[in-house]
Amino acid sequence: MNRFCSIFSQLLQLFSRIEFQQAVREAKAERHARGFTCWGQFVAMLFCQLGRAHSLREITGGLRSCEGKLKHLGITAPSRSTLAYANGHRPWQLYQHLFMQLLDQCRSQLPGKKKFRFKNKLVSLDSTTIDLCLSIFNWAHFRRTKGAIKLHLLLDHDGYLPEFAVLSEGKVADVKIARELHFSPGTIVVDDRGYTDYALWGRWCCQRVYFVTRMKDNALYEVLGDRTVPQYRHVLKDEQIELRGPKAIEKCPYPLRRIEVEDPETGEILVFLTNNFDLGASTIAAIYKDRWEIEIFFKHLKQNLKIKTFVGTSPNAVKIQIWTALIAMLILRFLQLRSKFNWSLSNLVALLRMNLFTHRDLWAWLDKPFDVLPTLYEPEQLKLNLG
Repeated sequence: MNRFCSIFSQLLQLFSRIEFQQAVREAKAERHARGFTCWGQFVAMLFCQLGRAHSLREITGGLRSCEGKLKHLGITAPSRSTLAYANGHRPWQLYQHLFMQLLDQCRSQLPGKKKFRFKNKLVSLDSTTIDLCLSIFNWAHFRRTKGAIKLHLLLDHDGYLPEFAVLSEGKVADVKIARELHFSPGTIVVDDRGYTDYALWGRWCCQRVYFVTRMKDNALYEVLGDRTVPQYRHVLKDEQIELRGPKAIEKCPYPLRRIEVEDPETGEILVFLTNNFDLGASTIAAIYKDRWEIEIFFKHLKQNLKIKTFVGTSPNAVKIQIWTALIAMLILRFLQLRSKFNWSLSNLVALLRMNLFTHRDLWAWLDKPFDVLPTLYEPEQLKLNLG
């Protein structure tokens, strides 16, 4: 007999059914529900992401074609109308709660891999815009003829796992979300020029939160002194400055650090701004360079998971699909970090999709995907007592 259930079932074992049902009760997600459970909805939407289903028909048809293999998942294949109604009416906050639960589990099981030697917590803050057709998604106003929803993300550089995510309308400014975030003292926040806000920088300086960003070309400042520039590190200037301009000194009355670095590959001059005076200038430049990991995260999210086209048109259905994509991305990063095999994320997604309902040990397959053969089905022969 088969010793292992399907790979898809083993992935679902990452979620505690007891905690899942508790979250369902807290969100009142199954209120007035008849037959189709929230667990069935979650399995169907996760299959949409990992199985690369492009429509409700493909989700329900794909599950129905594997009807004999769904008993161990605890569901039956839903109809299109049932799944569409659930996505449109059951609260998307349940999926946000599942994301946070899985994130806590990943943190407890994975050792944080630090790239830098300093002990400060390093996070990157950025957003990506998900385009929507305004004639179909008429609630997602962005521009006159364009609709969009925006995903704001905070990426933890210890393991490069998403730590926090917010969905907003496309026209919401990035800095507005940044003002609502609170960081512990000593945290280093890396962001781009879209988060330039003198009042926010002043608040972070007061809270002993460090930031590293690019300085705008038209920023007014006064040089208070020069610092020693390291040799052979492509650092041109390391200056202590004070912001000038209309009400700048009132919003951020703290000295800052301006660093000019030459990119050795392109020869471009990059100007960084920070309130950290302890780390070296080359380390500050390397910190900002590592911010590219959040751009890679957004690239993988859009290329490998279903986040550009949607199986529902209501705001609730769109948010459920995006949160399910974030959950799937967290699962993939967890598998990638747990595996001894050198997986690229796109390769892992592709092969996982091909073996989703294969009965084999998930963790052995992750370490040796081309050596471990699937467990063959061996029917048990009953013995007759003829004596």
